[in-house]
Amino acid sequence: MTIKVQTENFDAGAEIAEISAKSTNIGGVCSFVGLVRDSDDNKSITAMTLEHYPGMTEKQLAKIEAEARARWPLDDSLIIHRYGRLEPGDQIVLVVTASAHRKAAFEACEFLIDWLKTKAPFWKSEETPDGTKWVDAKAADDAAADKWEE
Repeated sequence: MTIKVQTENFDAGAEIAEISAKSTNIGGVCSFVGLVRDSDDNKSITAMTLEHYPGMTEKQLAKIEAEARARWPLDDSLIIHRYGRLEPGDQIVLVVTASAHRKAAFEACEFLIDWLKTKAPFWKSEETPDGTKWVDAKAADDAAADKWEE
C-alpha cells in the first residue's frame, strides 16, 4: 500500500512497473489515470486548483485503501493524488490495484476511484473565462459511489 499526496507529476508506467515487479503472485494490475479536462458542462476550463488538509487527507486515503483491502484480495495498491494548480491535460490522480485475479483488481480500482471522486478531502476550484469558481459535487458521482455501500 502506498499513498502519495503531492504537487509533482508522476510516471504512471514506472509506478505500475514497480508494483508489478514486487510479486510473481500478481495476475492482474488495473490502473486509472485522471486528467484535467479543458471543459465541463460546455464551459471552458483554463486551470484547476486542488487544495487539501495535510494529514487529514492521507489519513482518509489510508482508511479507504484499507477498506478496499478488506473487500478484495489485493497484493498491492497505490494512490497518488496531486494538488496545486493544474492545467488541461495534466494528470491529477493515479490509482493502481494488483491482485492474483483481474476481477479483484478491476473492482478495487473502480471502488477507490468512486470514493476518491466523492469523499476524499480535496477542494477544487476551476478557472474559466468568466472567473474562478468552486466545484460542486455531482449527483452522478454520488450515485456511482452509492453502489459500494454495504
